Amino acid sequence: MQFYDCATAPSPRRARIFIAEKGLDVPTTQVDVGKAEQLGDDFLKINPRGTVPVLMTDEGVALTENLAIAAYLEAKHPEPVLMGNSDIERAEVLQWAAIAESHGFQAVAEALRNTNPHMKGRALPGPDNYDQIPELGERGLTRTKRYFEILDRRLEGREWLVGGGLTYADITAFVCADFARIIKMRVPEELGNLHGWYTKMKERPSAGL
Repeated sequence: MQFYDCATAPSPRRARIFIAEKGLDVPTTQVDVGKAEQLGDDFLKINPRGTVPVLMTDEGVALTENLAIAAYLEAKHPEPVLMGNSDIERAEVLQWAAIAESHGFQAVAEALRNTNPHMKGRALPGPDNYDQIPELGERGLTRTKRYFEILDRRLEGREWLVGGGLTYADITAFVCADFARIIKMRVPEELGNLHGWYTKMKERPSAGL
């Protein structure tokens, strides 16, 4: 396997944490998105969409989405279980990962990419250029606040988002919550369920990767 990473980007951080929680040692190549290396000819041969992460599998298949990477690694290395211990848990892990993706990551990305002057003309990742829409930036801030509230309600009486231990859903939700710092939004202390879970996640060794 070969993992294509970017140490400063939130999306590959999810795969990086997942790999660490699995206890795997995967050869890694850094792709500097700050220097637009993901848009270079060499990398576009690996992933024509020009995004990271990418996991090149033992079978020579390029997996370019976090969910695909997690599913592949879970199948190859079942322990520790990170995708759920039963049919219903596996379904809920996918559900809460999707909620984090659509209500969290998309919201923070909207706010960042549509307000940051350094991203003018780069409102979406990938090889194509898109103009910023300021209204989407404002909406992203509102949606991020709402995302925190959704997680706080889910964590009422729970230690983890799904089941009795850390799963892919927690990893995805945590990286998104942490990523919100870039739009100057922090996990509110008054959302006690969320704040306690977030603090616990930050204390895991993998969170520092």
